[in-house]
Amino acid sequence: MMKYVIILFSALLLVACKKDKETVSDPAKKDSVTVVQDSVKTDAQKTGIVVDPFPFPKEIKECSCYFAKSKSDFENEKYIYADDAGKTAYMKLDGKRLAMNLISSSDMEVDEELSKEIESDDYKISVKGKKIKGEEALLFEGTLTIEKPDGTVVTLPVYGECGC
Repeated sequence: MMKYVIILFSALLLVACKKDKETVSDPAKKDSVTVVQDSVKTDAQKTGIVVDPFPFPKEIKECSCYFAKSKSDFENEKYIYADDAGKTAYMKLDGKRLAMNLISSSDMEVDEELSKEIESDDYKISVKGKKIKGEEALLFEGTLTIEKPDGTVVTLPVYGECGC
C-alpha cells in the first residue's frame, strides 16, 4: 500500500513540476512583447497632438483657405486645416472636429506670404506660408504649428490653396 502512495505522490509532483515550467515559459512568448510595444505607442500618442484629415467643411460657402500635409494629400482631399477667409478655422485635433476663432489672417498681403493665428481654449495655432511660384492658382507651402497650454508643440508641413 505504501508503495502505491509513493508512486501516486511522485506522479503528482512530476505533473506539478511540468505545469510550473510551462507557466514560466509563457512570458517569453512574442505576443506579450507585442503588447508591450503597443502600450509604448499609445503612451507616445498621448503626449503629442493628433492631427487627423477631414472632408472639406460644409459651413464654408465662398472664399477659403485649405491645407493638407503634402501635395499628394491635398490632391486626395485629405485636409488638416480649412478656414472661411474670415472668422472661423476648422481642424480635427485629438479626435475632435473643432471650429475655432481666426484671430488674424493675412493672405498674401506682404511679399506673397501667408500668415494666420487661431486660438481656442485648448490650442494656439499659427500657419505660415509662401506662394508657390509658377502656379496659376494661389497655392502655398509652409508650416502649421499647434501649441497646447501644457507646453506640447507640434509643427507640420502644409500644402494648400486660398481662393474664392
